Amino acid sequence: MAQRNTVVTDQVIPSPDDECPLPEVLRLIGDKWCIQILVELGEGPRRFTQLERAIAGVSRRMLTLNLRNLERNGLVSRTVHPTAPPSVEYAITPLAAQIHDPLEALADWARHAAPDLLAARRAYDDRA
Repeated sequence: MAQRNTVVTDQVIPSPDDECPLPEVLRLIGDKWCIQILVELGEGPRRFTQLERAIAGVSRRMLTLNLRNLERNGLVSRTVHPTAPPSVEYAITPLAAQIHDPLEALADWARHAAPDLLAARRAYDDRA
């Protein structure tokens, strides 16, 4: 009978993303909620409910998942203050601060370009 198991080695095979980290970074911060969280936290530390109110349309679950992911990747810090009840504050890390200005510029562009994008979409759809 033929052996069907594959031998596992410690050898690491580089992926194409190892040569260009851009796809990984875009997967990390390209999410619609992550950018808004980072832009909001770029203005200063926020509590969870402050973030929830500032980011229109985000559910508690999505905010929690995205904050955990950003914390895991070193872009957001989470500080628990020993109060009754405990208060949790989120802030961007120095790593995330490096990208704050480009993200803020992207957010500004999106706000200003939205009417033109919608008009272009309508014009395209009307042609069809």
